[in-house]
Amino acid sequence: MKAEIDKIVTLSDGDSTAELQKYLSSLSNDELITVITNGALKGKKVGSMIKGIFKGSPSNSPEGSNRRLLVYQHCIPLCESGDLQTEVAADIIGLLMLETHTLTGSCLAQLASLFVDAIKVGKMGSGKSLELFPTVLTALSACDALSYGKGELSGEEYKKQLINSLCSSRWDPQCVIHLTTMFRDVPLSSEELQFVVEKVLRMFTKLDLQEIPPLVYQLLLLSAKGCKKQVLEGIIGYFKEQDIRQEEEQKHGESLDLEVQSIPQDQLRHVEGTAILHIVFAVRLDHDLGREFLKSIKTSYGDLCPFRVALLLSVARIQRYEEQVFDLLKGAIIKSFRDEQLQQGSKFLQDLLPGHCSVAQMILDTVNNSVFGWDHVTHGLVQLGFFLMDNFGPKPGPFGKTTEVSTSIARTPTQLACKLGGQVLLHGFKMHEPIRGEILEQVLNRLVSKTASPVSHYLDLFSDIVISAPMILLESSSKVTETFDNLSYLPLATVQGLLKAVQPLLKVSMSLKDALILVLRKAMFSSQLDGRKSAVTGFLLLLKNFKVLGSLASSQCSQAVSSSQIQVDVHSRYNSAANEAFCLEILSSLRRCLSQQADVRLMLYEGFYDVLRRNSQLASSIMQTLLSQLRRYYEPEQDLLPPVKLEPCITALGDQVYLQEPLAHLLSCTVHCLLSLQNMRQSARANVEDSDDEAEEEEEEGYLSELQTILESMTRRMTKSELEDFELDKSAEFSMGSSVGVKNNIYAVLVMGVYEVLMEFSFTKANYSKSHFEELLELFNRYHKLAEILKEKSGKGRGPMQKTPRSLLSLGFISTLLSVLFRDSTQSREEALSVLRSSGEFVRYALSVAVQKIQQLEETGHAEGPDGQNTDRTFRFLCDMTSVLMWRYTNIPSTVEDAGKKEKRSSLSLMCLEGLLRIFTTCQQQYPDRMSQLLSTMDVSEVNEEPDGGSATEMNFFYIRQFQRALFTQLSGGEEDFNSKEAQLLVSILSVLSRQLKPSSQQFVQMITWTVKVCKETSFEDPPFSKGLLSLLFSLHILYKSPVSLLLELCQDIHSQLGDIDQDVEVEKQSHFAIINMKTATSAALLVLSQVGRVLDEVDWLIARKKSQASSHKLGSGEATQTAGQQDPIEKAVTLQLGTLLTALNELVQTALLPGTGTITLLRELSRTYTILTTLVKYYIQVCASQHSALPARFEKLVKLSGSHLTPQCYSFITYAQSGELSGGGADDKKKKKRTEVNTAASAKLLRETKAIPNVIFGIEQYEKFLITLSKKSKVNLMQYMKLSTSRDFRINVATLDAALQEQHDSDEVNYSVGFIVSLILSFLTHSHFICEHSPIQ
Repeated sequence: MKAEIDKIVTLSDGDSTAELQKYLSSLSNDELITVITNGALKGKKVGSMIKGIFKGSPSNSPEGSNRRLLVYQHCIPLCESGDLQTEVAADIIGLLMLETHTLTGSCLAQLASLFVDAIKVGKMGSGKSLELFPTVLTALSACDALSYGKGELSGEEYKKQLINSLCSSRWDPQCVIHLTTMFRDVPLSSEELQFVVEKVLRMFTKLDLQEIPPLVYQLLLLSAKGCKKQVLEGIIGYFKEQDIRQEEEQKHGESLDLEVQSIPQDQLRHVEGTAILHIVFAVRLDHDLGREFLKSIKTSYGDLCPFRVALLLSVARIQRYEEQVFDLLKGAIIKSFRDEQLQQGSKFLQDLLPGHCSVAQMILDTVNNSVFGWDHVTHGLVQLGFFLMDNFGPKPGPFGKTTEVSTSIARTPTQLACKLGGQVLLHGFKMHEPIRGEILEQVLNRLVSKTASPVSHYLDLFSDIVISAPMILLESSSKVTETFDNLSYLPLATVQGLLKAVQPLLKVSMSLKDALILVLRKAMFSSQLDGRKSAVTGFLLLLKNFKVLGSLASSQCSQAVSSSQIQVDVHSRYNSAANEAFCLEILSSLRRCLSQQADVRLMLYEGFYDVLRRNSQLASSIMQTLLSQLRRYYEPEQDLLPPVKLEPCITALGDQVYLQEPLAHLLSCTVHCLLSLQNMRQSARANVEDSDDEAEEEEEEGYLSELQTILESMTRRMTKSELEDFELDKSAEFSMGSSVGVKNNIYAVLVMGVYEVLMEFSFTKANYSKSHFEELLELFNRYHKLAEILKEKSGKGRGPMQKTPRSLLSLGFISTLLSVLFRDSTQSREEALSVLRSSGEFVRYALSVAVQKIQQLEETGHAEGPDGQNTDRTFRFLCDMTSVLMWRYTNIPSTVEDAGKKEKRSSLSLMCLEGLLRIFTTCQQQYPDRMSQLLSTMDVSEVNEEPDGGSATEMNFFYIRQFQRALFTQLSGGEEDFNSKEAQLLVSILSVLSRQLKPSSQQFVQMITWTVKVCKETSFEDPPFSKGLLSLLFSLHILYKSPVSLLLELCQDIHSQLGDIDQDVEVEKQSHFAIINMKTATSAALLVLSQVGRVLDEVDWLIARKKSQASSHKLGSGEATQTAGQQDPIEKAVTLQLGTLLTALNELVQTALLPGTGTITLLRELSRTYTILTTLVKYYIQVCASQHSALPARFEKLVKLSGSHLTPQCYSFITYAQSGELSGGGADDKKKKKRTEVNTAASAKLLRETKAIPNVIFGIEQYEKFLITLSKKSKVNLMQYMKLSTSRDFRINVATLDAALQEQHDSDEVNYSVGFIVSLILSFLTHSHFICEHSPIQ
């Protein structure tokens, strides 16, 4: 064989082509194949030999052409076989590519078929020879005509047939990547490209996971030719499917104990990460691809998935897309939360649509997935977290004041979005080491820089970070130390939050603690009041949290931040003895505050109690500090009255008087510390028999007994002191306008506070002795007398009103006091308690303070006084009070109480009810998970029946029944016995409790049935009560089913009660609901309209959803057409809702509503109804354009209904509204007001009206305009149902004008009135492109 090869090469190098041709002709095909094979395998001179063969085979002779084809047909499988060296195969393919254009059309066709057949049977595994295929196809498409079957095809058509055949055949998974690479070099039409892309995407599922990234890369390169959207959607769709499968396997795998997963999670995540990198790289180079990607997300928010989110966040690293990406994500998140809220609040939507896919969950999944080396995603996650927290965090209130947010539960979409941002950052911080520094730095920077807006959300995040990873945080302690340097310049709330958050770190880091103490010491001498307050806050927190050896364990000491949160106390580098020295040093710093402003002292007094409870070893220092401070204001002479000196408590600056010493708070702090210490000592003595440290105990006994004596003397002398002793008798001045008045007011508040504190002290010390309780009552009587004077004077005064001072009684005391006043039936205490119970004013006072404290809890989340910040204890007090108030209300009916006394004040029963309502509301806001616990602690043994079953729902429903009974008792009496305030409170309580019922439960159905029954049977003419009851009905009904049928019945009732706009028409008397009567109909109409608005919101949302689906799917004509009988369930529901709503509005539009809010609201809702009808018409125009399907019969009925029932009545109502306004303006004549005021009021009202009227008319016109378009598209004449519209030119009704002028003339005010009417008409025309007159076209 070597000889043949050499001969071919020699002849080829020579000049004689004829000899070469002759020699080649002498070789048979088999010999030639053998020569080529041997040459190729040895790899020597094979290139020269093939060149020689081509040289000796001229393409214009049949023999030469066939020999060339033979070479191609043999070399292609040879290169693919894998027997040749790579370089040899590459050389051969290169030579073949150079000669392809010389082949005839039929040879090219045979060659192309050879390739297609080889691919079909899977012989193109290595893909080396596939490089030749694009050249063959290109040459083929250049041919003019090729025989195909019995006819002929052009080269281009032939190529198309080949590609079609190739894409519809089976591909060997091994050659998918080679084929995709090969198609990049083939010139393809857009249709052919689509074939190819679809085929490659179908092959994704047949490939191993590891082969996906290179295929994605090749596909993206192929997308440079077109089909960008298809490629991206295909890749994303594949990974979305894999994620779902993997998730399902994980769920079921746990239950089935599958050991082998078909998709290992880590492998899938790594493949996804690589694919994301490829896509982002492609987007950097091809901006059209990026635009296509973002466009696809804009059109279909619903298709988001964790992979797409991760891809978006990676694309955000490209600067030109950053802003767009975050805006898109922001929109998607808010939309997702809003949709979820809308669906949760409406049974109609829940039944209509499947479960909601949560974008928030996808983003959190992305954070979890990013653990698998997705570094390109983590940076985007950090940006997204801060973007959400910055955009959706709490905003500053008016005048830049930061409003204290009482509830920690996120409820609104914006709050939920902000919370999501925090979760993303927290998870990111835990999982990814590289981004920790950046997150921490950004959080701390925001705490320092955002002083004008609330930073509570950043404080929560920082606190979570500290708790979840304290040791990690210590590595960045320098950043925290830098933040400390700014403490004295930060708002107080920020400082408190920040110090509470870093508390766990201070226990393990000496350097951090030292740095903080230095900063706090400096702040103590700050020129800013807030700086000094921050220092006090910081020091008190330190005192609370650094335990001194030997401190008594107090069972209630667990605070929000405790050492249990961080398990590193073991490694503490300092001990309790050091703590003691450290705490005493702090206390000496704090003593300096006792000479500062009242605000600073107040903070100190409020903090000492907590410090004492946590660190009883500091008791001696604290009590001595308080004692020495109290002595300054205490009159030691036992015979002198009063026992307190008030002069040193105030200070004057110019002619202004200020409080210098909050004496009552000082006294309160002293009393509570004393009582707490005595309790601790008693329990300690009970536990330990003998005491080691007698000297210390003696010293303690010394100051404790001295304090005890001072307080007892103070109590005794305060009961004897008259108001004149404080210069506060009835003749004193209390106006806040003068300095004397201000001084007296300060004195009064201080004295009242002292009385309150001493009352609490007396009660605790009394041990139920009658004489002590009489003393307490004497204190109260003096307190009450002063309070009455203050109330009376502030009512009369012209200066600014003095607010009622907040009570200084502690929440715990109030809770105990109510229990003994109402529930304590112990025989031995009976006599003593009768002293307190006999004073109606005292009982009322106790209740009013309880309500005040609960209100404070509701608004701010904590109460003033001891234990007010401790959520567990406050909740316990709430439970106790609920039990007492419930017992008091159910056992002593309001009818029995105060019989014969018609007082203006609320009765005790009403106060109990108000307290209960506030407790339930507070519990729902502050402790939403503990509502059942609150109800289960209510003592029901006194009530006749027990709640059946122990479930939370049963318990809740038991109390609902109690309140239903109470309301029923109210309603079954006559109208003269009906107490509106009590009924309203009962309805409010029922609505709060009913929120705890699950809408699917039997109890919920019973509740709604009962509410409907009450509304149908109660006919009291009490607008506030009916409003409350209807609101309850609507809030329940919307969770049960769609309220449109209910609205229709209510509208009919309102129409029949208020009469028709045409006075000659007699309205059919209908009464579905007795609660609707002449007095209540107007307020009911407003409520009904607000519900109409809500239904319209839902319908609008559904139409928008259908529109976005229609535009994103734009399916082929055959795919999406619906059969005539089957209407889409959403379209059907929308049509039915709107149909019933139009009928209801038709009733209201004919109702003689009073001029004012009702009329304007109705006009607004009409305007919205027409806007939504127009949106629906536009949707059908879109559907007709893309699907050519017939309009649903229901929709035609809806159009007919709007034309016959609504539009004509709208015009009549507009005329009525305008005439009503004008006559309404003139009705003030009787009151003999100035004519000017009347005219101004009338024109102002009219102008306000005209803004609503043109909107309605414009809405009707737009609706009719688009109906005409739809009629043309659908070939159905929808306009046949529309009556001719009212003329809307600017003709002025001369008769009306003459009559008005004549009337003005008669009252001798012609000059003025003509001017007024002309200006009225002009202003009317400028505000409206429509009308002074509505008359039908003649």
